[in-house]
Amino acid sequence: MNQLIDNLWHPEFRLNGLTFDSVSELLDFAQDLIDEGAEHEILMAQFFVKWFGTAPEMSVKTSGSTGLPKILPLTKEHMIFSAKTTGAYFNIGAGTRALLCLPVHYIAGQMMLVRALVLGWDLHVVAPSRDALTQYDNRYDFVALVPYQVSYALSALKKVKKLIIGGGVLSQELETALQNHDVEAYATYGMTETITHVAARRVNGSERSEIYHAMPQVRFAQDQRDCLLIYAPGLSEAPIITNDVVRLVSDTAFCYLGRIDLVINSGGIKHQPESIEHKLLKYLKGPLVVSSEPHATLGQQLILVLQASGGEESVDLDTAIATLDPLERPKKVYTFTQLPLTETGKVKRAQIKEVLEKQKK
Repeated sequence: MNQLIDNLWHPEFRLNGLTFDSVSELLDFAQDLIDEGAEHEILMAQFFVKWFGTAPEMSVKTSGSTGLPKILPLTKEHMIFSAKTTGAYFNIGAGTRALLCLPVHYIAGQMMLVRALVLGWDLHVVAPSRDALTQYDNRYDFVALVPYQVSYALSALKKVKKLIIGGGVLSQELETALQNHDVEAYATYGMTETITHVAARRVNGSERSEIYHAMPQVRFAQDQRDCLLIYAPGLSEAPIITNDVVRLVSDTAFCYLGRIDLVINSGGIKHQPESIEHKLLKYLKGPLVVSSEPHATLGQQLILVLQASGGEESVDLDTAIATLDPLERPKKVYTFTQLPLTETGKVKRAQIKEVLEKQKK
C-alpha cells in the first residue's frame, strides 16, 4: 500500500460492523451500495470512490445560511489534518465507536467519514433524520449532531460519551436542557472553509464555558474590524479571514459575538442581531431571527421574525422583548408558519428578507 493510501485509510476502520482487508474491498462494497443502497448510503459510497481517487481535492457544498450555496474545493491533505486535530483534541483514536447521521454532501458529514477512515473508527452510518440517535440501542464514544437533532435526542444521550453540536445556533433552552445529562457536550465553531471546527466550547457540566478553545496547531487573532483571523498552516497557507466578530481571550481562545455582515445600523447605533437573538432565546422557543427593514429616519429599523410556536413559551412575547435594552427592542414582529432552514438547521436569513420584501411590494 503506497504512502498516499496509508494517509487516506486506517486498517482498523469499520463500517456498520463490517471490516475490510483492503481499500479495494471497501471500494467493491461501495460499488454495491451505489447500485442498490438507500440515498444516504449511495452518497457515502460515492464519497469513498472520490476519496480514494487520484484527484488531490474534494468538492464540498456550503450550507447557504447567509447567501447562495457554493461549491468549494478542499484538499485531501487539509481534510486529513483536520481529522487528526479533532482526534487529538477529543482524545478519540482507533477503535472509537461513532455515529454518522448528518448529510454526507455537506462538510460535517464528510468529515465524520474522513475521521473514521483516517483514525480507524468503528463507524455506524444511518439516514440523517431527527430521530437517528433514538432509533438504535448502540452506545457511542463520539457523535456529531445539529441542534435540531439534539432537541429530539435528549432522552437518548445516555448512549453517548462525547457529543459535538454544530451547524446552527445552540439555543439557551437547549443548552439548559443539556445540564441534566452526563454526556460531554461541546458546541463547535467552524465553517466549510475551515473544514468543520477549529474551536470548541464545553456547554454542560463543571467545565461549561462561553469561551471557544482552539484545536491543536490552530491560533487566533483579530483584524481591524474585530473579526476573527484563523492561523492554521495545516488547513491553509494564508490566514483564514472571517466575518465573525469576537472578543479575543488569547491566541487560542475567544468569545463569539456575531457576524459583522449581519450588523444592523439603526439611527447610528450598530446592533449585533445574534446577540439580541441569544437574549430572546432565554424566554422564547426558536427558531427566530432579528433582522431589519428600511426606515425613513432610522435608515434601518430592527424587526423580529418568529416561527409560529405550537408550545408554551416561558414568558409572553411582550415580556421577552421588554427584557432587552430599549434600543435593542424590535419595532415590528412578523410570524412565519415555518422559517426556512438549511439541511443542517441554520436559518436562511437572506431568504427571510427576500420574502418580507416581496410581501411589501
